[in-house]
Amino acid sequence: MTDKNSLLALLQRPLEPTFLPKDDGKTVLIIPEEYMSDRYRPLSTDIQQRFTGGADVEIPVRNVGIPDIAFAEVIDRRGAFSLFIEKHRDIAGRLINLFMTQPDVTSLMAVATYARERLNPNLFQYALTVAIQHRPDTRELPIPSIIELFPDQFVDPSVFPKLREEGNVVEQAKRTTIDIEPNFTASDREVEQRLAYFREDIGINMHHWHWHLVYPAGATPEIVRKDRRGELFYYMHSQIIARYNVDRFCNRLARVRPLTNYREAISEAYFPKMIRSSNNRAYPARAADSVLRDLNRVDNDTIVSVNDLQRWTDRIHQAIDQKFVVDSTGKNIPLDEVKGIDILGDLVEASTLSVNRRLYGSLHNFGHDVLAYIHDPDYRYLEDFGVMGDVSTAMRDPVFYRWHGMIDGIFRKFVESLNPYTSGQLNFPGIKVNGITARINRANAPANVLLTYWQKSQVDLAAGLDFGPKGNVFASFTHLQHAPFAYEIKVNNSSGSPKRGTARIFIAPKVDERGTTLAFREQRLLFIELDKFGVNLRPGDNTITRRSDQSSVTIPYERTFRRIGTAQQPTDPRQREHFRFCGCGWPQHMLIPKGAPEGVQFDLYVMISNFADDTVNQDFDENVDCNDAHSFCGLRDKLYPDKRAMGFPFDRSTPAAVTTLNQFIGSNSNMATTSVQIKFTNTVIART
Repeated sequence: MTDKNSLLALLQRPLEPTFLPKDDGKTVLIIPEEYMSDRYRPLSTDIQQRFTGGADVEIPVRNVGIPDIAFAEVIDRRGAFSLFIEKHRDIAGRLINLFMTQPDVTSLMAVATYARERLNPNLFQYALTVAIQHRPDTRELPIPSIIELFPDQFVDPSVFPKLREEGNVVEQAKRTTIDIEPNFTASDREVEQRLAYFREDIGINMHHWHWHLVYPAGATPEIVRKDRRGELFYYMHSQIIARYNVDRFCNRLARVRPLTNYREAISEAYFPKMIRSSNNRAYPARAADSVLRDLNRVDNDTIVSVNDLQRWTDRIHQAIDQKFVVDSTGKNIPLDEVKGIDILGDLVEASTLSVNRRLYGSLHNFGHDVLAYIHDPDYRYLEDFGVMGDVSTAMRDPVFYRWHGMIDGIFRKFVESLNPYTSGQLNFPGIKVNGITARINRANAPANVLLTYWQKSQVDLAAGLDFGPKGNVFASFTHLQHAPFAYEIKVNNSSGSPKRGTARIFIAPKVDERGTTLAFREQRLLFIELDKFGVNLRPGDNTITRRSDQSSVTIPYERTFRRIGTAQQPTDPRQREHFRFCGCGWPQHMLIPKGAPEGVQFDLYVMISNFADDTVNQDFDENVDCNDAHSFCGLRDKLYPDKRAMGFPFDRSTPAAVTTLNQFIGSNSNMATTSVQIKFTNTVIART
């Protein structure tokens, strides 16, 4: 029987032939001659002799027959692959199903080895990783960090020649780190470049890729159908838009303007300066004032008009106004307070769970396509898609936030139509929050002053340098970071008995980019979720302390940028449990907004809600099994661990009389707020 850890060897150096050594030359796969590609089959004996010598581990691949993968070979092996292209998504779903239906790991290893030699590497990596994390016999294997597999999708390509030179010329112990320059895509003459640290952050883009890996839109129903999947699609992206807008305020830029007029020229340009490793072609740029045009991409059967986008948008808005959607059988499905947002999320994306693709189309995905091919909509110039066509690169482009601002507006229209929460839904009788304080972890640090700065970190890119050097080759990159801090929440329980509650912590700006105070109806849409966790309250006074790195939204640097390879897994069973399926989550270094040198004022808010109204009646420990980023990623094979609507209590509109945050809190003694200041220091500190 094949050791399931052997599958990790297939995920390394994705553009190299499978028979080349893995794990820095320590591991080699012994491949049946029939599984070799046409180019290497006549040379199989010589190849096996050349590359097996010196390896510590030999992994024999069993011949289980030739699988039928002709359906997937229609995607060019050296071409581009996109989950937003319907044809590609359907092919990926079939390939995932092929991997899922293999009877055991030995058969999976064989079929995957055969496929790897012949299929597009991005398609192969995506399908195999989805299958690995959903098969019961492989689900504990760690999913590799995509930056180490396809660094071209995250990193300035000018560093790759330097990395190869360093790795091939200098021996392992004497290699130096190659620096990746920040802000390499535009000069400061372009105002949108002020947000490049956000849009081009490696951790943010990896989060977006991993989220879509955990929640694929196209696959078999048992893989796609996860608890509240559609609602999570709405909420995760909605929080990204809120975070982006808040950081725009910090940089004296107005909030993003949603792309609601499909006929208006797009003023923002983007020149990504990135190269696809699969074919060494550059990601195309989008010039300023480009206009959306009908797609007729004969290369991948993507045919959609701008009128299609408008028609689908109008139908979805009509459904929200009518408070029901029409399924494929003609039945009216109500959009109620419980399931409505979940139904809309699947419909707008649109995943295979959409109730009626024929009527409501595929607004989100085809919108990405139209924007991704805006430079060559009819394949006249034989150009591939731009960065908007790939989940690992889309967030780099300013137009991503305009497009998702429009998508978020659709969801917000529905949520705003729901009745405001009643005092019974908001209150927690007997529980009074007397205050919340945030303080950085430094002696004599003032209360409610948070600090941000630049940090230089390292990542090993050797595993993604196909035909490159053995051993580690490190690159350094600069990203936003904040000083670690902790919350202290004072709570009184006057009920006379122990109570269980849920602490919900949010932050929102007090003013916009001009320094003008935000009305509560505007501020409410900009509340960023920082944390959510259970609390036990004994009778009397309670002091709750919570560290910022315990956030239910984020994962630490070590998990975002973790190493790959069979040698990188912990041997201790408890550590290995934390290592598995841990890549989904917002990067910890981007937990809070950037702030500004002079300081930016925010409202820090805490609510203790009644656990009896929150619970979904399942066991859940945030400290085990990588459950700590559940706010954005949910729980694996379990219910979303909060019965309330995502974003509660700020997701719904409030009565007209409520015009300030203090009025919203009102008589709800289980809530409290305080003012905090975020100060940014323009200095670079190296990660220790």
